[in-house]
Order: sequence, then structure tokens, then C-alpha cells
Amino acid sequence: MPSQHKPRPVMMMILCLETITCTLLFLSTFVTTYPADLDKGRRRVVHVMGKVVTHRGGTITLPCRFHHEPEDVDPNRIRIKWTKVSDAFQFEDVFVALGRQQKAFGSYRGRVSLEQAGPGDASVIIHNITLEDYGRYECEVTNDMEDDTGFVNLDLEGVVFPYYPPSGRYKLNYHQAEEVCRQQDAILASHAQLHKAWLEGLDWCNAGWLEDGSVQYPISHPRDQCGRKDSPPGVRNYGYRHKDDERYDAFCFTSNLNGRVYFLKRFKKVNYLEAVKACQRDDAMIAKVGQLYAAWKIQLLDRCEAGWVEDGSIRYPIVNPRARCGGAEPGVRNLGFPDKKFRLYGVYCFRRNTDVLSTQAPKETTSKPANSTKSI
Repeated sequence: MPSQHKPRPVMMMILCLETITCTLLFLSTFVTTYPADLDKGRRRVVHVMGKVVTHRGGTITLPCRFHHEPEDVDPNRIRIKWTKVSDAFQFEDVFVALGRQQKAFGSYRGRVSLEQAGPGDASVIIHNITLEDYGRYECEVTNDMEDDTGFVNLDLEGVVFPYYPPSGRYKLNYHQAEEVCRQQDAILASHAQLHKAWLEGLDWCNAGWLEDGSVQYPISHPRDQCGRKDSPPGVRNYGYRHKDDERYDAFCFTSNLNGRVYFLKRFKKVNYLEAVKACQRDDAMIAKVGQLYAAWKIQLLDRCEAGWVEDGSIRYPIVNPRARCGGAEPGVRNLGFPDKKFRLYGVYCFRRNTDVLSTQAPKETTSKPANSTKSI
């Protein structure tokens, strides 16, 4: 006599590509029914690709929706988990919710909450976006019998810039490259960010580390000293290199500023120490390299005057190229690292906004029913 099986609940996940008007993505409607003894351990995964774009300091919704058939599933038994996935397939816990219990992890504490826009909404809101939030996120929705996932990419508006330290070119291992980018208000760029910068015209004939541990460089105008003149334009890739032993430059990425970079008008030029003090007296600080690049790219800072920046280099930003301003292309001009004591220049300062209140996420909810020991 054939065995009788109860119909299994079916859970489908939808990732919306827009935070206001959600686009329904196609999901497979084929549901395969297995005998009960094969149900154990089975996992159906739906991979759905989407992207949302914001900037540092902003607030963004990572969209994720799910649907149950039949719909009489207890919402308090649905577990929602968000995880950040790196290119090296390392996983970082972001947020988990089970019924009314919610918990955020690590640097996401106090910044992440459920959107709760209605039944089937597993979207989360992230406040006060940081550079480190950039990347790929996994939304996992689980009930007693089903476990489905989808993915969404969080992209940031910003700028990629090449960087080498005062000690010279090709002096940085991977870990040192991470640190110098951080010191200049940036992070190591991703391949996608470098490729986008190349599409926008970045041409740089020195190889640098990227955040995944690879070494690459963008060439818009092929020439013999940059991988042969007859080779096509593109992003040259040395592949993954030894993070401790090999040394290159760095490609850094930075985003929106909560403040303003400006050239400090003075009657006379100053050395490095005098430049630092001059910014302090103006209720500001000497600008970092990443801040100057962000001001050039996002705030369209255009100044044909060389000035000190925080790492001891002399730079100036050009949006509209013109005669006697260092070339025919827009960009941040770099005059190198002169003697800090005896060479005299102007200075670029950075003043933080004081009239903008940062948006805070709702406090983390960790309430549990009395005598409950269930883990989420």
C-alpha cells in the first residue's frame, strides 16, 4: 500500500532591486516532491543577484522578501539571518532575528534593524554606512523544513586612487597596504571598483594590491613600459600574490565626506609642521589623501595651487584642466614628498560637519519570553 505524505510547505525568496519600487525577480516554480526518507538534509537554494547603491554615512535598505505556500506558517518560527560574504568566501555575521528576538553583530551593532514592511519582508536597514560595509550580503530565511537564501550587493559611490608611501614605490606588503589606505581615510579597493575606475579613465602604470589579495593595475593608453604598446587597454592582473613577502603599491577606495576640504588662504607659504598648526588654528585638521580625492571627485574641488596633505606629500585637485595646472587630464596632481622642514607650500585642510546629526538605528532588541533559553 503506497505511503501517504503530507504536502510540504514551500518557501520562495524574492530580492527587490529597489528600496521603494520593488521589482519582482523570477524564481523557479518547479517544486520537486521527494519521499519522506529523502527529505532529511535536503536544501533548496535560490541565488538571486541584485545591487543597491549608497555612500558613506548614508542609510540603505538591503531588500529581501520571502513567500510561504501554504501561508499558515507561524511567523515566530521563521529565522532570518544576514551574513556578509567576502570574495575569499569568508563569512561575517551581520544580523539574526527569530520572531521578536533580534541581534546584530560586531560593527553592525546599533546600526541594523528589520525593515518590517509587512508579511514576508526579511529586508534590513543599515544606518551610518561605513567604507567597510561595501560588499556582498546573504539573506537566509529558515523555517522548520525549508532553508532558502538570496544575495544582494551593497555598492558605494566614491573614488579609487593609487597610493605609495614616502618610502617609495613597491614598498608595501598586503597588510601594510591595508594600513596605509586606512591611514588616508580609505580602504583597499575591490576589483569591481578598480574596473569601474578604469572605465572612467584611470590609467596607472604601477601595480597595486586590491582587497582580495590580488595585484592589478589599469591601463587606458597602452605603451611599451606598461605591458607593451600593442596590448589592448584593460586592467592588468598579476593574480593573487604572497601577502607577507611580496611588495607593491596600493589601490585605495574612499567615499562621501562628512565635512569639507579646502585650500587655506594665507599670505605666505609654510613648511609641513606650520601647515598642520595652521589648519588647527582654523578649527580643522590637515586633509588626508583620501579626503582630498573625495573632495575632488564628489565635491568637485578644483584648485591650481599645490599644498601639503597629511602624509607629507604635495598635491592639488584639478577638475577642469587648463594651462600651467599640470596636464591635460583632470585628477589629483602629486608632486611627491619634499623635505618637510625646508620646503614651503600652501595647505589643504579638512573641517568636519558639526550641523549634521548622524542617523542612529533603533536600539538592538534582545527581549526574550520569560524562562526562554532558545538560541536564535
